[in-house]
Amino acid sequence: MPVNILMPALSPTMEKGNLAKWLKKEGDKVKPGDVIAEIETDKATMEYEAIDEGTLAKIVVPEGTQDVPVKALIAVLAEEGEDVKAAAAGAGTGAPAAKAAPTAKPASAAPSPRVDDGVSARLSPPTRSAPAVSEAAPARAAPQAPAASVSPPGQAEGIRTNRVFSSPLARRLAKEAGIDLARVQGSGPHGRVIARDVEAAKSGRGLAAPAIAAAGTVAPTVQAPTDEKIRALFEPGSYEAVAHDNIRKVIARRLVEAKLTIPHFYLTLECNIGKLVAAREEINAAASKDKDGKPAYKISVNDFVIKALALALQRVPDANVTWTEGAMLRHKHSDIGVAVSIPGGLITPVVRQAEQKSLSVISNEMKDFAARARARKLAPHEYQGGTSAVSNLGMYRIKEFYAIINPPHATILSVGAGEERAIVRNGKIEAAHMMTVGLATDHRAVDGALGAVLLGAFKTLIENPVMMVV
Repeated sequence: MPVNILMPALSPTMEKGNLAKWLKKEGDKVKPGDVIAEIETDKATMEYEAIDEGTLAKIVVPEGTQDVPVKALIAVLAEEGEDVKAAAAGAGTGAPAAKAAPTAKPASAAPSPRVDDGVSARLSPPTRSAPAVSEAAPARAAPQAPAASVSPPGQAEGIRTNRVFSSPLARRLAKEAGIDLARVQGSGPHGRVIARDVEAAKSGRGLAAPAIAAAGTVAPTVQAPTDEKIRALFEPGSYEAVAHDNIRKVIARRLVEAKLTIPHFYLTLECNIGKLVAAREEINAAASKDKDGKPAYKISVNDFVIKALALALQRVPDANVTWTEGAMLRHKHSDIGVAVSIPGGLITPVVRQAEQKSLSVISNEMKDFAARARARKLAPHEYQGGTSAVSNLGMYRIKEFYAIINPPHATILSVGAGEERAIVRNGKIEAAHMMTVGLATDHRAVDGALGAVLLGAFKTLIENPVMMVV
């Protein structure tokens, strides 16, 4: 029986992918573990592995094709002993659904999660051996990364029709628990809500935001102007239309979701980083060097910021949280996402258990993340999840700004440039090395007073860096 090979959902945000390259051609034998193609997701280039044995009967989507929808048929595999020509002839004309799925991993990188692409695609937690990393050792599922599922006809992502596809048991459990099935994300066949989805919803996982306003009426939707209306404002030929790539589309969608669904609240503090600057110079000067004279590490101000935020979240555990409709998730570790600029957008790799790592470990980990992020070689588990984030524009001499919260986080720290400024101390004006930081909080989870306590804890640590190593 032929096996359909479908475009997988390699990350929770992926809706389409680019088929960059086929590494097998029609008629080639394929065995489990063979890399058959390279696929560009919204964040990285992934290798696509087969887990079935057979012959590649038909390539439906040629290499170089962009914006291939998730779950679209891209190739057909004829099983051992099956008529290859017959399998190829049936491609796209009702051929059976995939019985088993290929796996995908970042090109030239360590293996990443397997993908079950039969009835519903999902990312299994990765297994790795790094003992100091929370999601890198006993990997846990990222809060915002539930199993990706196939939406029923007419049901786009984030939009539900009046009919809820669910099992009888799921409906009974939801009724007993008082849960609105329309808000439960289904992981069954074709997005069907099943019993385990309702059980997950009881603890706040897999619940969509309510579609009904507080007054009981349908909340009004904001309709952006159409492309045609925008273009009509400009003289024809006075601009160049540059098509959006996948990463820009995903960034745009997630930022709109964040601003529309998260009530942002902003706080600001100025920090005296004179002691930090001196400590940084001393630490870097003491770094051991290899035979080529290359230092073992080079600590940046941002490395201190990551460490200070991680420790501050441990000191203020009520702020180290994620909001869900059913419960507040209070995290045991500080997993800090760090915004990294890449061509066409940005990505936020996560330093896991940053509160337990030394500055040198954080520094080297961030250098590796940044290099692989710009080469689009990060695996999904390296940039998904996290409990808070840092966005630093100090290198651009920006004094003060406020970043948009990156779901599922409840906070994000914005870091401005460190510079000498005039301050008043004991009635006298003197120069000091100052840095402005801003904190945006999800006011549902971290209100103004709690955010102020968190920012105060950060200020204490960043102004007294010796406290980060005791």
